[in-house]
Amino acid sequence: MENCIFCKIIKGEIPCYKIYEDDLVLAFLDVSPMSIGHVLIIPKEHRENIFDVKEKHLERMIDVAKKIAQKMKDNMGAEGINLYHASGACAEQTVFHFHLHIVPREKDDNICFSGVAPQRKDISKEEFDAIVSKLKIG
Repeated sequence: MENCIFCKIIKGEIPCYKIYEDDLVLAFLDVSPMSIGHVLIIPKEHRENIFDVKEKHLERMIDVAKKIAQKMKDNMGAEGINLYHASGACAEQTVFHFHLHIVPREKDDNICFSGVAPQRKDISKEEFDAIVSKLKIG
């Protein structure tokens, strides 16, 4: 995609602080981080969201995310990690190239992804059963 910022980063048209790169994925520091060490992992092939990203990219991204998270814990003292992704504008996706955030966390860092704690839903047993029947795999 010619106007995609992440595609431009992959092509080297926009510089980045590269953490990892292979034939399938690229990981780099977010230039507007939620915390020090916030990393983005993207597939090198343009895919808009979770619905069209290839499994081989997802598998590699999760493998790389785990390795980066371990480095955040070991080398930067992260007490926890958020893996965050949004697919679709209604889910607050703003860059329409599939990406995964790895956000190092520490106690009382005041990071809140949406800015507002979500309202929890009261769901009946019947509603849970109906949802299971719609989402169950195998």
